[in-house]
Amino acid sequence: MTVWGRILLAGLGSFALLAGALAFQYLGGLEPCPLCIWQRWPHAIAAATALLGITVLWRRARILAMLGASVMVAGAGLGLYHTGIERGWWEGPNTCTSGDISNLSADALLNQIMEAPLVRCDEVAWEFLSLSMASWNGIISLGLAGMWLACVIWDANPYDAER
Repeated sequence: MTVWGRILLAGLGSFALLAGALAFQYLGGLEPCPLCIWQRWPHAIAAATALLGITVLWRRARILAMLGASVMVAGAGLGLYHTGIERGWWEGPNTCTSGDISNLSADALLNQIMEAPLVRCDEVAWEFLSLSMASWNGIISLGLAGMWLACVIWDANPYDAER
């Protein structure tokens, strides 16, 4: 497979994950939490990077592949961080998780309830094979990072049709 084919495949993987997340939201009615939204950005950047890599900036394929790998590693980190919050391994940001309410007054508790987002980051909204959507995103993002890294490693000559 050519380096262009690998770049296209990695970009299509990110595009597919982003399209799937949007389908879950708009077709399936599964509203995303703030961390879910954050996890979409690396895929949007990787898909745009792939588009640039195969069309406009073909002489910079290795640099773009490093960018693609970097954003996918960041995406995997966000997915695994979100998984830890869902599983209760650590606390998430105050903006999307519930905290200890034992020391709150009634007014403070009411304020916390009124300011809480509709969808919390510490609840698993969907899972498959006992893994949440955030877990799957982390795992697949690591695989896509590997695909991008393959573009970096094997990009000695982007015109080599044998690759």
